[in-house]
Amino acid sequence: MLLDLSPYAFKIGPIVVRWYGLFMAISFLVGSFHLLKMGKKKGLSEDFLLNLAMIVIVSGIIGARLIFVLSNYPQWFVTAPLNVIKIWEGGLAWHGALLGGLLTGWYYCKKNGVNPNMIADWTVVGLSFGYCLVRIANIFNQEVLGRMTQFSFGRWPAQLVGSSIGLVLLIRYFYLQKKQLPEGYQFWSFIWYHQLLRALIEETVRENPLYLIEYVNPKWGIGVVTLTQWFTPLVLGIVYYMYKYSVEKPASE
Repeated sequence: MLLDLSPYAFKIGPIVVRWYGLFMAISFLVGSFHLLKMGKKKGLSEDFLLNLAMIVIVSGIIGARLIFVLSNYPQWFVTAPLNVIKIWEGGLAWHGALLGGLLTGWYYCKKNGVNPNMIADWTVVGLSFGYCLVRIANIFNQEVLGRMTQFSFGRWPAQLVGSSIGLVLLIRYFYLQKKQLPEGYQFWSFIWYHQLLRALIEETVRENPLYLIEYVNPKWGIGVVTLTQWFTPLVLGIVYYMYKYSVEKPASE
């Protein structure tokens, strides 16, 4: 049974603010604040850090929306192009956000002579905190639903499962900050564990379409294999390569 929740946080006249947009904005602020804090400790200019934050946020949103639409409603580009930009109604792809922000942020850092791995580590706070909050916003939008089970609680709280993954990885980040780790380890290991935990836990209890191999246990409310689960080995392979190439290789030269 779905909860009767409003997707709107508040309204001021004609202005409507949704929980999804509000939580996303909070995530951007938290991530940008941490980036500024850590960057200033390293002597980086405030202009560079603010420009970087803006570039990553904008390109991340664009990438997230494009991948979401391409994966779910590609016909919108022809039949309803305005729907493509309605991000305030929800519908963003995590992998698209990551790819868009990573490509532009990496290029901007390289162009300005800054180690992108060092910067990438600092983005883990915004990424993990954002994943935690946005999954909660999904509850208000009645999306990212869990599969039905035959237990008393009915449907899996897939949004809270995803939110918990973000929280665990956020705690892990601050724990690892106390250790001497190579620059880039925090970021690439975050992507590794996030993808692994999402594929093994969140996607298994989430009501997503299954492809090629379809198995559903109606009692436990679990199912495999989703599109995200199929792509997980590829993502893990890319992350492993990038870690070896960008983190370990420079240290050994």
